[in-house]
Amino acid sequence: QVQLVQSGGGEVQPGGSLRLSCVVSGTAFSAIYRMAWYRQSPRNERELVAGLQMPSRPHYVDSAKGRFIISTDGAKNTMYLEMNSLKEEDTGVYSCYAMMGGREYWGQGTQVTVSS
Repeated sequence: QVQLVQSGGGEVQPGGSLRLSCVVSGTAFSAIYRMAWYRQSPRNERELVAGLQMPSRPHYVDSAKGRFIISTDGAKNTMYLEMNSLKEEDTGVYSCYAMMGGREYWGQGTQVTVSS
């Protein structure tokens, strides 16, 4: 059974940094075709924040370019989202996503709040 378990998140002041983690279990990491981080905020529909066409072709939403970094550690079966220079508009519930074997999998979501 494939599972994505997230950690990280929390509350930070504008300009601060956070790192989200997403551990994938129940499958070989090499079987994953695509991984991504999505954000759901009260004012917006769920949007793609950062994606990674495995093994290493990242892409970002314009608002995240230069501030966020998506990466993976195959030895730990983990995907990360490093978020720097955070802004209030980055606030939302962040969920990790993986696609493999034609199926989609989601993490449980974690709240990120950027507030002064």
